[in-house]
Amino acid sequence: MKLAYAEQMRRLDNETIETCGIPDLVLMENAGIGAVQAIMEMYGELEGRTVMIAAGRGNNGGDGLVIARHVLQRGGMPFVFLLAEPEQITGAAAVNLKIVENLNIPLHPVTGKEELQGLENQLAQSDLIIDAIFGIGLTRPVNGYLAQVIEMINRAAAPMVSIDIASGLDSDRGVPRGISIKADLTVTCGLAKPGHFTGLGPEMTGTLVVVDIGIPPRIVEAGDLQIEVLENHSISGLAPERAPASHKGSYGHLAVLAGSRGKTGAALLCARAALRSGSGLVTICSPADLSAVFETALPEAMTLPLPSSDKGYATDRDSQLLTDFLADKQALVMGPGLGADEATGRLVAELYRELPLPMVIDADGLNLLADDPDRLKNGAGPRILTPHPGEMARLTGKSSREIQENRLEIAREFARTHQVFLVLKGAGTIIAAPDGRGAINSTGNPILASGGSGDVLAGFIGSLLAQGMNPWNAARLAVYAHGLAADRLSEELGMRTGLLASELADKLPAIISELV
Repeated sequence: MKLAYAEQMRRLDNETIETCGIPDLVLMENAGIGAVQAIMEMYGELEGRTVMIAAGRGNNGGDGLVIARHVLQRGGMPFVFLLAEPEQITGAAAVNLKIVENLNIPLHPVTGKEELQGLENQLAQSDLIIDAIFGIGLTRPVNGYLAQVIEMINRAAAPMVSIDIASGLDSDRGVPRGISIKADLTVTCGLAKPGHFTGLGPEMTGTLVVVDIGIPPRIVEAGDLQIEVLENHSISGLAPERAPASHKGSYGHLAVLAGSRGKTGAALLCARAALRSGSGLVTICSPADLSAVFETALPEAMTLPLPSSDKGYATDRDSQLLTDFLADKQALVMGPGLGADEATGRLVAELYRELPLPMVIDADGLNLLADDPDRLKNGAGPRILTPHPGEMARLTGKSSREIQENRLEIAREFARTHQVFLVLKGAGTIIAAPDGRGAINSTGNPILASGGSGDVLAGFIGSLLAQGMNPWNAARLAVYAHGLAADRLSEELGMRTGLLASELADKLPAIISELV
């Protein structure tokens, strides 16, 4: 599903109005009717029910006024609290305000703190609350009496429905501008927005329903929408086909440069996930004195002992051996559990710069490259970086808070600047491509917050690269399926915590089969 930034959504609306001649009054009517239908599908018939609508001064408020009329049509009892003076309402919203007045629907302007008591009394008596205060156009922090209005609405017991986006939530970033409505249902107009899926967006949005307001498909197609949310239908069919006459050599040989003394688990989880997700051959490249650990714990993987890395971590003294070994391999995962030694950093930088094969750079590999992020621009082949927010902060020199408040745009800018594919992990994992494309994942849950789950993801992506998938599809499929595996485990086992990363890896074959 394509997503639209606020500015893109405004352009689509304007193009529809100016090029196609569809009046904004029609778009507003369609939005209101679609919202009422979505509300009834979730909460049932409106007859005899008290519905309070908090309407702002802009088009979002206009949508709320249309909703009030259609609630009345269906036998409900609408009450409108207008968060502006009536004379401040203009355009299509003003037309709908006049209709509300003509229909004698109760209308109460709230323009300051002195009118808040009446609002609070009505909230306590309402069966449903409709938030039509700000919409996607909000560009300033919410403060003053409007912040108090949102606080009061959030305290109310009745179900909460937001129109387009929870008021106060930044529709591009999913970050509250001071304070935000916490909706149970959000009915968004035309297209979903990035803020519904990233940051605190999912928590504030509740159930999301997208309603068609009449923007012609050709207008949407011409809108240069580069952001999508990953869903089953957009991912199904991406997994590599497995021919009946194929053999292990048909599905690629993945090398895993990972592990150091005390961190062998990261390499094992990475290799296990690669094998579980279909890589024909996997070789763990690690210090020679650790080979026995890997050969015993995961006999399905091969090992390349690094004889000169004799202190328990990989060093550049083995760079020629590795370079020769990797010459005919299909992909490399580099980083899980590697450690932070300077000699390891030199090896990572050299392989990143010199080898043309596709690579996944994760964990310690990212931290070793973070000292000089400019060298990330000089990879000899396709590179997929998989940082969590702390690692992304080190790569960019920003704080983790800055990263979390601007996940999508920071990821996209970094991918464009450094010409890499970026997987910014976390709730609503972001995938960004060098050409500006971006995707937000819709699967996964908090049981993924356990050690090793990122190693599993790195091995999964590397496996898909080794099987011949391009980096964009490999990253999207792996991120979506990795999250879906966690969702299935949570459902099947009733897990809220305690996930082992090895369990996640072992769930991957079933998930991939589900998505084929």
